[in-house]
Amino acid sequence: MRSLAVLIDNIIDIYTWIVIASAIMSWLVAFGVVNIRNRFISVVVDMLFKLTEPVLRPIRRMLPNLGGVDISPVILLLGLFFIRSLLWEYVWPAFMH
Repeated sequence: MRSLAVLIDNIIDIYTWIVIASAIMSWLVAFGVVNIRNRFISVVVDMLFKLTEPVLRPIRRMLPNLGGVDISPVILLLGLFFIRSLLWEYVWPAFMH
């Protein structure tokens, strides 16, 4: 069971970095720093969008309109940190005895 907890923790860690990369890439595209006509950049942006959008879309629907500011990645990251905290609080102590 401990190996399952470690696997879930690692998945949360990887997905956290994917969400951060997606947010940064969206800023870079929005401010014209990177050119999405570049094939590599286009593939990276598309992959990050496909990995994060299914989770971010329901969060965006619940949030009020903040005038173009998208805080859904922040809400998602807080949720991921909360789940990780619960995992360490309830699963790990059971294996320490």
